[in-house]
Amino acid sequence: MSINKRIARLIGLIGPGLFLIGYNIGTGSITTMAQVGAQFGMTLLWTLVLACIFTYVLMVAYGQVTIVSGKTALYNIKNHIRYGRYLALYIMVALIIGEVMALMGIMGITVDLLQEGARLMDGRFVVSTVSLTVILVLTLFALLYFGKYGSFEKLLTVMVLLMALSFIIVLIMIKPNIINILKGLIPSVPKEPGSFELIAAIVGTTCSAAVFIIRSIVVNAKKWSMENLKTEKRDAFVSALMMLLLSGCIMAVAAGTLGVVGKDLGNTLDLVSLFEPIGGKVASFILIFGITSAAISTIMPIILIAPWLITDYMDRPKDIKSPIFRTLGGFGLVLGLGAQFIDMRPPALLIFSQAFQALILPAVALPILILINNRSIMGVHKASGGINLGICLVLMFGLATALMALIEILDI
Repeated sequence: MSINKRIARLIGLIGPGLFLIGYNIGTGSITTMAQVGAQFGMTLLWTLVLACIFTYVLMVAYGQVTIVSGKTALYNIKNHIRYGRYLALYIMVALIIGEVMALMGIMGITVDLLQEGARLMDGRFVVSTVSLTVILVLTLFALLYFGKYGSFEKLLTVMVLLMALSFIIVLIMIKPNIINILKGLIPSVPKEPGSFELIAAIVGTTCSAAVFIIRSIVVNAKKWSMENLKTEKRDAFVSALMMLLLSGCIMAVAAGTLGVVGKDLGNTLDLVSLFEPIGGKVASFILIFGITSAAISTIMPIILIAPWLITDYMDRPKDIKSPIFRTLGGFGLVLGLGAQFIDMRPPALLIFSQAFQALILPAVALPILILINNRSIMGVHKASGGINLGICLVLMFGLATALMALIEILDI
């Protein structure tokens, strides 16, 4: 078997997992993990590990219910749970609000990075952030207008692999302290201000409610059948494991740069500027390339989330060339311009949006616990004791982190 066929087979084994890694490990995750590493080193690694374990549990549960029922998440919640219509509407509206906030932050960071890349190539070449944002919006809209679902999946796969390679190279250059990484597995909560928000943000960006709803849509789009139940579990495991490795890698990079000099991530470029003395311009380009790849792999699903959720709720075909996809996707890209007019640094806006996502986690953990134990839907494929225990733990974890998010958001 040729090397190209082996790579294609490996990617094929992962399926929707790579798509979700591209969505999940985006600029929001990078910003959150970088801020955690800068402010607290590796002390909150335990939160990331738990979040990834619980992500695996919910991905398996949502994928299994989707395969057995043949219907997607919001449709099942709306039709098979008492008052499910209102719960599905809450999930849909809350996710769209959270993703719009994240999109603004991601667009702002991406434009800042592109501007910095131009400066590194030629200090005399200066492009305004507004001009770069408009160019980026038009480029992404062209991809949306002319693209196909398969094209999006292939683009995200390439972006994820490039992002992973970039951060692995950067981590090797940093040479992190293994002892400090192991100490981070011991649960502890720093007493410094902002620790609750960052814990909630880690959960919000890793064990993201949007991931499970989108996973159901993607699994349904792949037309997986009962024969693919084992494949679905393997796919979820690979996805969660890669999220853990990449997010931990980003945290370690920030701990080894910003954390060493005691500097917070006030601006994404702080990470790039500190890394330049360590590895030179080439290293900075690698870091910019990795973060930009992460941004593109996140923006594409975000601009599709509103039409995806609406068509999911209404049980309608999910055709990205349909008017609803093009109209709402284009409107989402226009909202991305808001980053240029909001008096809030993009990293701070992103971290806030990820903490906001933690508030939605209990709302997606409880319904899947009900659905996966509904014999009329699942038949002999009802949840085992292990899955039920895992979902209950996710629910408790979600309630705890939602409380932390509320404390920080309301400043109480």
